[in-house]
Amino acid sequence: MIPFNKPFIAGKELYYVAQAVTYGNISGDGHFTKACARLLEERFGIHKVLMTPSCTAALEMAAMLCDFQPGDEVILPSYTFVSTASAFVREGARPVFVDVRPDTLNIDEFKIEEAITERTRAIVPVHYAGVGCAMDEIMRIAERYQLTVIEDAAQGVNARFQGRHLGSIGHLGCYSFHETKNYICGEGGALCINDERFVERAEILRDKGTNRQRFFRGQVDKYTWVDVGSSYVPSELCSAFLYGQLELLDRIASRRKEIFDQYFRLLSPFAASGLLELPHLPEDCQCNYHMFYVLLPTRTVRDQLLEFLHSRGITAVFHYIPLHTSPMGQRLGTHVRSLPYTDDLSGRLIRLPFFYEIEPHEMDRVARSLAEFFGVGERTENERDVSQRMLQNA
Repeated sequence: MIPFNKPFIAGKELYYVAQAVTYGNISGDGHFTKACARLLEERFGIHKVLMTPSCTAALEMAAMLCDFQPGDEVILPSYTFVSTASAFVREGARPVFVDVRPDTLNIDEFKIEEAITERTRAIVPVHYAGVGCAMDEIMRIAERYQLTVIEDAAQGVNARFQGRHLGSIGHLGCYSFHETKNYICGEGGALCINDERFVERAEILRDKGTNRQRFFRGQVDKYTWVDVGSSYVPSELCSAFLYGQLELLDRIASRRKEIFDQYFRLLSPFAASGLLELPHLPEDCQCNYHMFYVLLPTRTVRDQLLEFLHSRGITAVFHYIPLHTSPMGQRLGTHVRSLPYTDDLSGRLIRLPFFYEIEPHEMDRVARSLAEFFGVGERTENERDVSQRMLQNA
């Protein structure tokens, strides 16, 4: 089998985990948790980074910082993970779904303004596949209507838009270090705070609603319960593993670019023949090569190809089911007009196996399997006829 994803060790991850134990603090906010936050702040130009147990936790903290009132609205794409919406629903806000761009599958910046009402309080751009949304236009809209921008940069760690790191542009940003991401620790995340007015309360919310961080800094003589928060501090063991990856940001990024470029070379002939579409990377975006996906002509062909690849031992997957079509999305959310690109593209997308240690021969095998499916190269006459009928019927 070629797995879809495979966790990896790039450097000193296990050494740092053992070191964390010897330091005598594995519960959180120890040496490595602070080191991870400091590295992200310095490398990405973020005012304050607070490490969290997951990106979901970071999104929930961001939603709490917005002080939503019941009925307030948040604009976001429907083509995203459930946490992007649920974090805000938990705080009483109503998700308003807008369509994505057909080239990047990011939120369409030109559809945002028509979704704004007197109840709108925030915009949540999702940087799909590590390709930045049009943040300059989104920030202009937010300033015009006095809205808060929370970047869902779960897939965008170490990617940039016009030279600025994703997560450092909006008022708040959220990272993921889940095992499927570029930099991993199993489960992990970070809240990026670029507007300093959020810092003090974010520290309180993260520490179970107490002002313990002020106590540690000697600003109060004791700490106590001052707000409604939760436990949003990651394990020091996770942070130790993560630090071993973050100190190799450039090496891991370079390796992922190699994988992406190899896939692009192997599959370009299929795109030239009109059998599939390849990812689009805008010139103003410096991608982090989070994934490699292809778009098939129809949903039927997509489903047939998935089944075919699985039969060949290749674990390819589709991605999000649009939130506006989900039971909760239909009950709690709303959307302006139709979402044609979201409905169409979500049904035609396949993500190919992509992980740090994938071998060239494994990518070659993926490409050969696609050739076999489409009837390119050596196949029996019957197999070619079946393939052509599938495409014509679809």
